[in-house]
Amino acid sequence: MRRRLRGVAMVLLGAVLLGTPGLALGSWYGGRGTVPLSFERATGIAAELLPQAESAGMRFERGFGYDVFLAPDDFGSSRATFQYGIPRADCALSDELRSNAASKGWPTLHRVSGGPCDGWRTEADGLDVTLSHSDTVSTLTIVPAAPDGFLATTLVGALLGATAGAVLFWWVARRRPPVPRVARTLLTVALLPGGLLTWRGLALHGLADPVWPLWWSLAPLLWPLSLATVLAVLIIYLRRRSRTDAAEPTVASTVG
Repeated sequence: MRRRLRGVAMVLLGAVLLGTPGLALGSWYGGRGTVPLSFERATGIAAELLPQAESAGMRFERGFGYDVFLAPDDFGSSRATFQYGIPRADCALSDELRSNAASKGWPTLHRVSGGPCDGWRTEADGLDVTLSHSDTVSTLTIVPAAPDGFLATTLVGALLGATAGAVLFWWVARRRPPVPRVARTLLTVALLPGGLLTWRGLALHGLADPVWPLWWSLAPLLWPLSLATVLAVLIIYLRRRSRTDAAEPTVASTVG
């Protein structure tokens, strides 16, 4: 019974360890081909939707995470933020945006609840445009929208990674020592840090912020760490094996 439970635990561990980087890889592949957002295009959209509003500040950010810059066609590659109404939200902007969007032929607006008044969100030409309000400021946010099939590709990547991990750990568990211990330790050390940070990022931001740059930045650190782990496990195993071999003649002579 204990051996069976240990095998199930190994399979689950492998599914989680490889399913997480599979999810990150799927989100990268599914996020390729987003519509790039430029400074000029962002300011043009803001002027089109809120031509009479005076911005209190504008910020254009290029996608950057975990010391990795995203390509212009990666999902999450850029973000433009316009602030209005400081030191208090300007709720009249919601009516202005709705009126201008209708006259300019923008797609259907979706209500954004919360704050002192409701805002609006719309998606057009591969861009996601959102007007939201807080107690101190009204914010117009423009970001590239996720490509079609982004979520499905992410889930497929996670499923394929989990399946590969479960099969690999099941196969490893059936090998003779020290193969299971070395493989289990190596993969855990190599993948667990990235897995924990990935799930932390998903818990905080979901898939809105890309998680795959984390693995790209960790790769230079994980290779030497993995090699050191393999050497350490092998040295410990060989020392224990040599002690066991040295103790067997002593036991045999005592019995004799």
